[in-house]
Amino acid sequence: MLVPARRHLFPAAILVAACACAAPVFAQSNDTMTPIATPDQPNTIEVGTGPLPDAKTQESWHSQYGSKFARNVTVATLTPFLPDPAKASGAAVVVAPGGGFRTLSMENEGWNVARALAERGVAAFVLKYRLNQTPADMAGFERSMKEMFASVARPRSASPTDPQQMMAGLAPQIEDARAAFALIRRRATEWKIDPNRIGMVGFSAGAMLTLATELNGQDAKPAFMGIIYGPMAAVTVPADAPPLFVALAADDPLFGNTGFGLIDSWRSAKKPTEFHLYEQGGHGFGMYPKTTTSTGWFNAFASWLTMHGMVTPKS
Repeated sequence: MLVPARRHLFPAAILVAACACAAPVFAQSNDTMTPIATPDQPNTIEVGTGPLPDAKTQESWHSQYGSKFARNVTVATLTPFLPDPAKASGAAVVVAPGGGFRTLSMENEGWNVARALAERGVAAFVLKYRLNQTPADMAGFERSMKEMFASVARPRSASPTDPQQMMAGLAPQIEDARAAFALIRRRATEWKIDPNRIGMVGFSAGAMLTLATELNGQDAKPAFMGIIYGPMAAVTVPADAPPLFVALAADDPLFGNTGFGLIDSWRSAKKPTEFHLYEQGGHGFGMYPKTTTSTGWFNAFASWLTMHGMVTPKS
């Protein structure tokens, strides 16, 4: 549950926009959603937050865009991707895939990111956080997504949405993120991780969860944050806010034309900030191979981590 201490609320528009996107918004082959068997995940660890209250529909998986997605996640888990001990830096990252809190891009924005981080010597943990329930059958899920997009596109009333109420809607996901940080710190010695060098990177809705974990996650306290095509509205920056890395495409239909309030907030608070605005890339590019320069975001992120001492073991 959300505790009043250290509460920093999002503007309601951030939550509406981020929840609107459940799939990459760019031309990509194989866009048909095809049900698949749940992949083998032998290293998955439950984070301990328990089943989603009142969930009726159980977890299922599908393929789309040549990638794997999970739906109706009712029990949150972490999947560790540990680096070769010979090059392990001791730093770690919680990876939060996106999907509008209705699905999770587990491969493109999860496992593939984690593998690339582990190759750089940084331990990575993919967080499969609990999701809002959707119809069990694929046709019903697709209909629900179309209805959601249509609802978001409709003009809204002038009365503002209560941001406190909307943040409360993310309570299960924030609880999952807090539990993930706690779990990694409990097993830090086993995994050869510095408990003070655990950061978080998220994509779209996962980027919102990353920001919410810093603003409302109390004891989570990420050591650094990566916001990849996430909400850009201004926020109240905590006094102990960590370094921030942001990557966004200028042609992102959700956040490309909403201003850069998040960047301005961090800079005004005199906190370390790096911002990459790519000319093209759309929304949801992640680790997909594309001809746009947005594919360079991961190398830029890795260089930024190196600059902040996260890729080199502490002496």
